[in-house]
Amino acid sequence: MPSTHNLLAFAAAAFAIIVVPGPSVLFIVSRGISLGRRAALATVVGNTAGALVQASAVALGLGTVVTRSIAVFTVVKLVGAVYLIWMGVQMYRRRGALAASVEAGVESKSAGRIVREGFVVGISNPKITVFFAAVLPQFIDRHRGRVPMQMLVLGLVFAGIALVSDGSWAMLAGTARRWLAGSPRRLRSLGAIGGATIIGLGARLALTGRHA
Repeated sequence: MPSTHNLLAFAAAAFAIIVVPGPSVLFIVSRGISLGRRAALATVVGNTAGALVQASAVALGLGTVVTRSIAVFTVVKLVGAVYLIWMGVQMYRRRGALAASVEAGVESKSAGRIVREGFVVGISNPKITVFFAAVLPQFIDRHRGRVPMQMLVLGLVFAGIALVSDGSWAMLAGTARRWLAGSPRRLRSLGAIGGATIIGLGARLALTGRHA
């Protein structure tokens, strides 16, 4: 186990990186406004699971390979970017169905599918990749031994903070959607804006440098 000092110091560093809105937060907000609070929370679950996979990869030594290899890093980044752009295009094309789904009181996607989409965004987020590979090892006490276990514990701390922070964004976005639900025209506009936002996130991710 990491020392208490390292745990608290890492928690502070993780909080600083998590609260700054990045691809994951913006994606969660877009999901909340377009699909509702439940969908936004499902996205948070998937996104956090993707982050935990990244933490596990770092603990096993794979994170270093990703960050040090330009080719591997680029592939991971572009897969996430293409997936975001595809989802954004689909949301934009189906913006007219958003108002109908709200009026019917149902989500237009299954929870499992939304979780999977959030997972892809989380596991391909370069901000998390670089943080885990470059920052997380600095909080490991090698004299205590069991380095992979220490890394996994710190990864769980990161995930816990992310669940609270991202979950708050999801709740706020879901509340905003309920407030806007009275106007089908506004909902169609939101669907278009949400789709364009996700497309923009994908384009931004594709153009992100190695150390973004």
